[in-house]
Amino acid sequence: MVYEYEQFIVDVHKLTGIDLACYKERQMKRRIEALIKRYKLNGFKEFLDAIQENKEMYEAFLSYLTINVSEFYRNPEQWTILEKELLPGLLERNKNRPLKIWSAACSTGDEPYSLVMLLSKHMSLNNITIDATDIDKQIIAKAQVGIYDKKSLKGLPEEFKQKYFKQLGSNSFQISEDIKKRVQFRQHNLLRDLYDSNYDLIVCRNVMIYFTEEAKDEIYKKFYKSLKKDGVLFVGSTEQMLHADSIGFQSKFSFFYMK
Repeated sequence: MVYEYEQFIVDVHKLTGIDLACYKERQMKRRIEALIKRYKLNGFKEFLDAIQENKEMYEAFLSYLTINVSEFYRNPEQWTILEKELLPGLLERNKNRPLKIWSAACSTGDEPYSLVMLLSKHMSLNNITIDATDIDKQIIAKAQVGIYDKKSLKGLPEEFKQKYFKQLGSNSFQISEDIKKRVQFRQHNLLRDLYDSNYDLIVCRNVMIYFTEEAKDEIYKKFYKSLKKDGVLFVGSTEQMLHADSIGFQSKFSFFYMK
């Protein structure tokens, strides 16, 4: 019997808890086939056996599956809308308590750290806490170190570069401990794990494009339940919801949806 990709999906789900069936098949299959080729293995069954026996290869597989392309203040004009148009309302409705914010699929930490820096213009750092999650524990470890190259900082306002980064070399910068300690990182699978509730703001950008339409709908519904009334969901620049109103969201600006 030939061991096909469909059976590989089932076995990977049992092994890792990651449901590859929720990802676009052609994209994901191509990525895995490239990894099989890199290790000079013959097909999905041989690869599955290898990741079960070799911990380093298993970790490399998980890291390779997750798409970690991020940068500070990605699409700066959208961050301006967040600060000028939406943040004042969120702060007004939460005068007596800190905002509850979740950076979902946070990758290397650029996004939650950007949120801390943005909020620092409007409140004390001591009043800021960001929940940041990602499926990839290796990438979370990298985020917690907080070292970035110059390219990652290209969209970041100069005031933040000067105030919160230390240059380590010609192309390396480390974010300050003052910013790092305001972010609480943990591992989380958007497709499988429980979601917390009563968020004022959820930021999930540039990851939904990898999921099937069915998986996207399920995640958006869970985000909706996780937000408090008048809470805001901030999505990526290629991830507008076509049927946001059917879930209960109101489109406020491009890429911003209010419960």
